[in-house]
Amino acid sequence: EVWVGINYTLKLQLEIKRRREKERRGKASMTKITAINIHDVRFPTSEEQHGSDAMHTDPDYSAAYVILHTDNEDLKGYGMTFTLGRGTEVVCLCIKAYEHMIVGKDLDKDILSNFGKYWGDLTNESQLRWLGPEKGVSHLAVAAIINAIWDLWATREGKPVWRLLVDMKPEQLVNCIDFRWITDALTREEALDILRKAEAGKAERIDFLLKNGFPSYTTSAGWLGYDNDRIRQLCKDNLARGWQVFKIKVGSDLEDDKRRLKIVREEIGEGRRMMVDANQKWDVPTAISWMKELAEYKPWFIEEPTSPDDVLGHARIRRELAPLGIKVATGEHCQNRVMFKQFMQAEGFDFCQIDSCRMGGVNEILSVILMCKKFGVVVMPHAGGVGLCEYVQHLTFWDYCSVAGCMKDTYIEYSDHLHEHFKNPVIMKDGNYTAPTEPGYSIEMKEESIRTYEFPSGTYWGLKIAARSVVPTTTVAVHTEDNVELETEEKK
Repeated sequence: EVWVGINYTLKLQLEIKRRREKERRGKASMTKITAINIHDVRFPTSEEQHGSDAMHTDPDYSAAYVILHTDNEDLKGYGMTFTLGRGTEVVCLCIKAYEHMIVGKDLDKDILSNFGKYWGDLTNESQLRWLGPEKGVSHLAVAAIINAIWDLWATREGKPVWRLLVDMKPEQLVNCIDFRWITDALTREEALDILRKAEAGKAERIDFLLKNGFPSYTTSAGWLGYDNDRIRQLCKDNLARGWQVFKIKVGSDLEDDKRRLKIVREEIGEGRRMMVDANQKWDVPTAISWMKELAEYKPWFIEEPTSPDDVLGHARIRRELAPLGIKVATGEHCQNRVMFKQFMQAEGFDFCQIDSCRMGGVNEILSVILMCKKFGVVVMPHAGGVGLCEYVQHLTFWDYCSVAGCMKDTYIEYSDHLHEHFKNPVIMKDGNYTAPTEPGYSIEMKEESIRTYEFPSGTYWGLKIAARSVVPTTTVAVHTEDNVELETEEKK
């Protein structure tokens, strides 16, 4: 009788737990997006040449920043796309143009029930797609929106995005992907097969990540605008903090590149890996001849040697540099999964550098990572700019646990700028990314940072504009009740 009573109590407790979980899920499924706020946030990184390279000489690291509000005032989704200052307002306007496809949507019924279809509908909105399709400003806008939805979803589930992805069943994950235009390279069935095979050993890989994190390389020592002393000191500082792999910007002046690479080699030694990045500066013949001149410094790879759209050009560069032991990496400006498909089919690169915001957010990146697995290409994510390190760690952690299954020749880029503006910034330990544990996509900005750096109304930019000695003026027509007169008004 005692045993029967205990058994009955246990069953009752289990049933209560099940009912509460069902009720919780029922409430969660009613999450409705009620509003979207968009902020143009710009940081003055150009003042100290942070981020400077051969093509982008004066970048102000910026973000078109999105906040999705829901019918639960405590539940929000945060997303952004990365920009370099001027033009951020264009991306913000484009995000606003998608508002009719976001506000009023039920998170589960309208979006997550068939996330791949929703992504396809968003990117191919019948009028807005003319601004792309699936490239340029419209795709940057979509990335901010989609990334905010993933942040919202993960926050609601109480998981960081990487863990939300890792915990998904293969069928659920594949349901997030739009396979349109890539089935000649990856089918739904092939994607499922890759994910199912990677289930073996996944638990051990998760444990390894939680204990050890994921290795990174640093770009912080090698910006093109830095002088000799600064490069030397930054190399020393980064070595002391645990970094073993370094990337240096090149491309503007050959002799200057040799000088800078010689300094880096002297500081980091012969046994550590060093990569170089031309940021699209050269045409194909120049890229080949320039890199032959730099071969004595033993660069592991050349990143973005030419136009990001030149698939066949990259393939030729790769073939001609292979005898020198120099590999090719690109993807930072690769605009969509179709371009990545072609790079893989043409054997145009050794390392695929996905970007969290250049493509259409998490959904599209999932398809590219799966294609990389099929084609045997290593995923080496692009990061650096504001928020990109925070984002990309989640994608690499999922890749390691659920797709690639190993860390061979894989690093996440790291740049030591602007992390202080996020509520849950990346945490580095001995040059490794540690696994995020807070729910969401790690991209929520501090309110004070938005108030300070929103353009043009933030306190920093307001003071900057007010301090200008000469303010441009423009003549405008002012309509009054009695007449139309011309007045001069200061331009913001």
